[in-house]
Amino acid sequence: MRKIYFLLALAFTACGGHQPPAWDAAAVRPKHPWGYYSGQVETRWENDGRHMTLLSELRYIDPDGVVWIAPAGAVVDGASIPRVLWSFMGGPFDGKYRNASVLHDVAYDQKTRPWKECDRMFYNAMRCSGVSPTEAKTMYYALYRHGRHWKQLRGVAGAIASDEQTVPRALPVSEEEIEETRSWIENANPSLSQIEARAAAAPSQ
Repeated sequence: MRKIYFLLALAFTACGGHQPPAWDAAAVRPKHPWGYYSGQVETRWENDGRHMTLLSELRYIDPDGVVWIAPAGAVVDGASIPRVLWSFMGGPFDGKYRNASVLHDVAYDQKTRPWKECDRMFYNAMRCSGVSPTEAKTMYYALYRHGRHWKQLRGVAGAIASDEQTVPRALPVSEEEIEETRSWIENANPSLSQIEARAAAAPSQ
């Protein structure tokens, strides 16, 4: 299954000169309500079959004007998204998730900003790319509850020195839990703060 997702991702990067899909074209407009992108995802497939190296910079300016950059040379593999979500939310590099997933992978690798800001960026970037509110909020809940988070930032006093200071993803992802959350989101249309409160209050499994 994982190979299929990455082959799809490769297809996106191999079609030079094609017309971008409508969601991609709209996402580069500076007046887009969810921010906008500058640059395209262009990658080189690595020999291990898992990783891709960015050949050009992808830049995202979020609704608050904060700039997020996935630089040329960055390596991505979709690992910042719990893999169990791929089967029913779509692979991290499939269609509308692609740009947001690349930025999220890089932000999680850099750890120069709080993980909560990185997850909020991912939500905004998904919406910018045309992911529906329900799907984007469901993914946000899953990341808030099950994502691999960190305690300290790199590049500041007390910076992360090793993976030992990273909070491991201790809770397994339950498809039943995610489906129940998706249904709640569809019916209640909660804010991100309400989603965070639900995720924080959920019992350990």
